[in-house]
Parts: sequence; C-alpha cells; structure tokens
Amino acid sequence: MRLSGLSAFLLAGLALTGCSSSAGPESLVAGLPSRETTNSITPSAPLPPAPVAVADAAQQPLAWADEAQGSQPFGSMATTVGMPVPRQRPIASLLPQNPTGVPRTSARIYSQRFRDAKPIDFGKVTPRHYAVHGVDVSRWQGNIDWPKLRTQGANFAYIKATDGGDHLDPMFKTNWRKANEAGIKRGAYHFFYWCRRASEQADWFIRNVPRDPDALPPVIDVEWNGDSACKRRPSRADVLEKMQVFMDKLERHYGQRPVIYTAPDFYKDNLVGAFENYPFWLRAVAQHPSKVYPGRKWVFWQYSGSGLSQGVSERIDLNVFNGTEEGWHNWVSARAMTARN
Repeated sequence: MRLSGLSAFLLAGLALTGCSSSAGPESLVAGLPSRETTNSITPSAPLPPAPVAVADAAQQPLAWADEAQGSQPFGSMATTVGMPVPRQRPIASLLPQNPTGVPRTSARIYSQRFRDAKPIDFGKVTPRHYAVHGVDVSRWQGNIDWPKLRTQGANFAYIKATDGGDHLDPMFKTNWRKANEAGIKRGAYHFFYWCRRASEQADWFIRNVPRDPDALPPVIDVEWNGDSACKRRPSRADVLEKMQVFMDKLERHYGQRPVIYTAPDFYKDNLVGAFENYPFWLRAVAQHPSKVYPGRKWVFWQYSGSGLSQGVSERIDLNVFNGTEEGWHNWVSARAMTARN
C-alpha cells in the first residue's frame, strides 16, 4: 500500500526519534550504562606534575608507607625482612607544602596553660619566663587530642620515633600526622642504644622518619638507662665517636644539624666541653639548666616529666625554647631554609 505524504513525514519523524542517544535520562532510568566516563575515586590532594613524580635518588625510602604524613597506601612495595619498604618516595613528600594556598596557623604562639603534678620552685628564672613552650611525647601518652593540646601551649612537639636499630614507637605515625594537622611544629627523636652500631641506628631512623624541611631538627637522645636490656657504658671516647657517626648521617640526610638531648649524669660523664657547635636540649627538672650544666648553651629545656594538660590523659614532658617569640620564628625559619638548600 502506498503512504500519503503526511504519513511518510510522520513515520520519518518516529524513525529519527528511535535513533536518539542511549546515554540520555531515559537510558539511565532503564539501567543502561552511560557513555560518559568519570573517575570513581577522587584524590584527597592534588597530584604532583608528572616530572616531579620521579623518585629522588637521594631520598631514602621509608619503612612504612601507608600513613606517611597522611598519604594514601602504596601499590608498589618491596618485600624485606621486617617492615615493607616502598620503592618510591611517600606521595605526601611530593606534594606542595601548602597546596590549598591557605596560610598556615603554625606561626601563632599559644600561652602555656600546663599544670604540674610535682611543681618545682626554680627560683628567679622559671619556665614561665619563657615565651615558647612545647612537649615531647611517645606511646605512653596514648591517644592525644592534638588540637586541644596545642591551645594549651604546645607550640612545638618532639615525638618519639625510634630506638636502637629495630624498634619503631607504635604511636609515631599517628602522632607525626596529627601534630602536623593541628599546626604544631614537630620533630622526631631517637633513643640511642649503646649495644648497637651507630650507623645501623641512623639508617633505622632514616627509614622511619620522613624528610620534611618544615620539621624541627632530628634529635639524638643520649642518656644512661638502667631499665634497658643493654647495660653497657662505653668510654667517653667511644660515646663521642658513636654519636658523631649517627649525627653526621642524619645531618647529611635531613639537611639539619641534629639536636642533642641529654640528662645530668650522662652529660657529666661524657659531654662536658664536647659538641660545642651542636644545639642542646637539656633535662633539668629541679634547677635551672645554668646551674645543672654550667657554661653550656642550650636551645630547649625539659623542665618537667610530670606535666598535666587538657588533650592528654597521661603525664607529659614539658619544655621551653630558649628565646623570645621572634627568636623562635627566626630559629625555625633558618633551619627550614638550611634543609631546603
């Protein structure tokens, strides 16, 4: 049967309608796949440009990869005895230091509101005479509310990372990340073990502590520990040699001269007159450092091991920086600049 002109026109229109894209709303309602493509996973931070993603030969891999400064887990790992070693730098270390462009708030100095379970009368010069206070922590402080701790006066924090050549503090990764997120200037410290080679201990620290130019200088904690399984007390010459090997290796890697933390008895036995060009962090919980370590210049003073603060349920070590607020900012900036050069 022959079609009229009007009928043919109508049929042609219907045919064109049937050829419309299946990617339209009707196809989605019907459950058909859309031709549009999109990423199913949104990265938590901007990805670095392709050329930057090439691993720096000078960068030592971290022994842990899943939480390095909040980065995502690695997909490429090299299996070793003990902890896995990533084949590339942590993704977070490749990202811009401040990708959002929002000014950091770490420069603000909070007045200290700490209390002390065992308060001491330090005489004329007390910790309250210093403008910049901070803390040092380890696993023994448990889960810390870092934003709250910062508002209580923790303007900087040294975080236990490693000791010996095979122990990583189980809270280090969490504390390292959360302190940074709270805007606290952070650094890592290593408890030195006298029954292990210094170079092995340096390698272990480097494997576990990210190289961040904005971090505080690394710390070597040297003291006699009666609770340690290692009862060895090397000669002064051996102590100084081991410390030098460890500190040289860290300085080459992090670009900052390490800070030496010590206690009165160890200092008297080994460090009087030594390492004059190194920054010192001195423990003195009964008297001012000038009385306990006469003639020694210092950067940090640990004045209490029985501090109390909101944000942490356990007692905490309290410290001060030897200088003004301006002096603190200058000291931090100078070390960051050195680490980047």
